[in-house]
Amino acid sequence: MSHNKTQPTKANVQTFLQAVIPEEKRRDSFTLYALMKKITNEEGLLWGDSIIGFGNYHYKYKSGREGYWFLTGFSPRKNALTLYLFCDLNHDDLSFEHLGKHKKGKGCLYIKKLSDINIKKLEDIIRKAVRLTTLH
Repeated sequence: MSHNKTQPTKANVQTFLQAVIPEEKRRDSFTLYALMKKITNEEGLLWGDSIIGFGNYHYKYKSGREGYWFLTGFSPRKNALTLYLFCDLNHDDLSFEHLGKHKKGKGCLYIKKLSDINIKKLEDIIRKAVRLTTLH
């Protein structure tokens, strides 16, 4: 079995978050950390050098490749807060209406700053995405 290049580390998540700049992105990162911890009931782990992942699940592709990954997570990237949701964001159970200013990829949500979005709506989306991820 081949392994993912990005693996959980023993690095201190709080130290990583304290180093996030600018200050608004640091505050938003701590807010996201608390929200994802609440949703998953898991402490976040630093995966690689810039992704904070919560929980874990086993996946297996039709190709036979399999491994472990986190259920949900985020990274405070330069251009946006990148939220890793992993399920298909076009799933019928997910609605992004009334979320606010955001962009979507196949399994990622990009938000410039939390003040641009409805945090309760974001919580609902993350909860549903975690549920959808664990169904596979």
